Amino acid sequence: MILERVEKPTGIVIDLAGPEGNAFYILSLAKRLSRTLEKEWFLIQDEMTSGDYDNLVNVFDKHFGGIVTMYK
Repeated sequence: MILERVEKPTGIVIDLAGPEGNAFYILSLAKRLSRTLEKEWFLIQDEMTSGDYDNLVNVFDKHFGGIVTMYK
């Protein structure tokens, strides 16, 4: 069987259906990345926790989507 080569994501990968999809894990990763990238953690935290889980994921993606790949 011959399969086409699929591009593998680089950087950090999160499977939202797995244990890494836990809101507390995502928040802790956002905190670490904020410090590393010298972003304002408390502003990002406030925005992430201002709504439901979908809001948390969308805000995380807005701030860190360039370096983190998430799968549903």
